Amino acid sequence: MSLNEQQETNRRRDRLLASIALTSGIGLLLALPFALRAGAEFFLPLTAALVIAIALVPFLEWMERRGVPSGPAALVAVVAFLVVANTALVLIVVPATDWFRILPQRLPQIQTNLAPVIDFYSQLQRFVDDIVQKLASGPVAAAQTAAVDAPRSLLQFAATSAPSAIIQMVFALLIIYFFLAGWTRLRRRTINSRGSFDGAMAVARVIQNVVDATSAYVITIATINLCLGGAVAFALWLIGMPSPLMWGGIVALLNFIPYFGPLLAAALLGLGGLMVFDDVWKALLPAALQIGFHLVEANVVTPTVLGRRLTMNPLLILVSLTFWAWVWGTPGALLGVPLLIIIQTVISAAGMPDIAGFLFERGTLTVPMREENDDKDKSAGSDG
Repeated sequence: MSLNEQQETNRRRDRLLASIALTSGIGLLLALPFALRAGAEFFLPLTAALVIAIALVPFLEWMERRGVPSGPAALVAVVAFLVVANTALVLIVVPATDWFRILPQRLPQIQTNLAPVIDFYSQLQRFVDDIVQKLASGPVAAAQTAAVDAPRSLLQFAATSAPSAIIQMVFALLIIYFFLAGWTRLRRRTINSRGSFDGAMAVARVIQNVVDATSAYVITIATINLCLGGAVAFALWLIGMPSPLMWGGIVALLNFIPYFGPLLAAALLGLGGLMVFDDVWKALLPAALQIGFHLVEANVVTPTVLGRRLTMNPLLILVSLTFWAWVWGTPGALLGVPLLIIIQTVISAAGMPDIAGFLFERGTLTVPMREENDDKDKSAGSDG
């Protein structure tokens, strides 16, 4: 077989391999969302645990630099996370259950408060009446009759949950602990396994960038949201809104979901105000306060604190939120931005794959055309 025939055979073989690899990759990419959705009981707690563990890595490293061994340091980090989660549960879930119980009883008051507004839009009266009737006789009323005591702690929540929920919770906590306990060894082993110094430095850079970006975003946004929730709670306390800490916790939690979370928080505060106050304008004041605080936070505080380092494309944020919310619901929406940060950090450090070049003979599986032409010229010159 001549040299040209051998090169043509190699080119066709590489193109076939590239086509098979690309087709398989596209198939796996298309099937991945459905696999994640179908296996939510496994993938959701695993992903949430990994994101939480990555966010806790700086705290772990801070303790390790002060001489605390990896195992005890990981245990302290997990306990600290459990304390925060238990506090959020007590402040939000317990009062929210009481509000949910009295909702059917307050529906007439809500309708009375909305009457002046509805008078301007008489065509909406029948629609509102139908909604009120469905709420009074539908799932809300049934939930009221079948309501149980709200859990007062994570332990009680686990005791009253389904076995699958308990398994998922324990599974997530174990993932967090073992990830943190073996983090230092895992990072060292991953870096040392590279065959070259440049490769080891590239891996170290990717790992450090992922940890820094994810932890910085989660910790910074959590601090901002906590301050926002505290400010909203204080304002609601001043106007006499019951359970201000619960509402502040709801605002802080939903603010982790960009765009949609603050809108949902305002809607819930509007509903809560209509349940408590007799005047419609005072009833809408809690929602107005939340919107005002959010506008200051979103347009002044967050851009100033985060700066350009963690600025992301709004379109990518919307796509990520929509995708993960479709896959895993509300927990997926909460994880949407941290997962986007991790993916963006890995891609920016590792580089985008040359898919087109990989398929059309300019990727890693083929010999560049310029080198082939140089080989032909050399062979022709040697023959001459």
